Amino acid sequence: MSEVPGEVRDLYPFLYERRAAEQDAGALTEEVVRSAREKAAGIAALRREIATADADRIAACAAAMAKRFAAGGRLFTFGNGGSSTDAQGLATTFLHPPGGPAAGAVVLPALSLTSDAAVVTALSNDVGFDVVFARQLAAFGRPGDIAVGLSTSGGSANVVQALEEAARRGLLTVALAGHHGGRLAQLACLEHLFVIPSDSVHRIQEAQTTVYHVLWELIQQALRAGRGGGR
Repeated sequence: MSEVPGEVRDLYPFLYERRAAEQDAGALTEEVVRSAREKAAGIAALRREIATADADRIAACAAAMAKRFAAGGRLFTFGNGGSSTDAQGLATTFLHPPGGPAAGAVVLPALSLTSDAAVVTALSNDVGFDVVFARQLAAFGRPGDIAVGLSTSGGSANVVQALEEAARRGLLTVALAGHHGGRLAQLACLEHLFVIPSDSVHRIQEAQTTVYHVLWELIQQALRAGRGGGR
């Protein structure tokens, strides 16, 4: 098993601690179950901590976003790596909500700035990776829109630049970060910041997903109420 990369062994040590010939199937299953329960308990505790600490701020952010949407605003999302995937998932949730209009959901205009490979690679190659999101916001963003940046570290330069550009153009600025917030915690122009207090990238991303789904649910409630309960 020596050929297994060290980072993989560190993530799942119970899979590699024993020689293959010595591994007991029952014991391995118990270790897998224990690890899964431990991780599930960890993210559940983290979500409870966030709910206790940030419930009022999440509600305030949702109200501000709902007001922008009601006035015709659009949502732009962005992030790198796993946060890029989350940005796409966030945009999809708003643009193509579960159940759609038939289930009473309000379809909202949303675009992930990570989705166009031609634009992202052109800007990265011709200008620089730090501007891949800011340049798109400069082209598409307008006062009344919403910009949501995701970063597990809070230090992604292109996310910071995009939020600064969004603020200059009158967009509502929202960010989700991890650890201690990084550079995003120092960004004076940022209107709403939710920091996941964890050093685990996995738990940070799981908790960020919870935060933006709660935002979506609250925004849906606010917009349906504003439209006479969805009738």
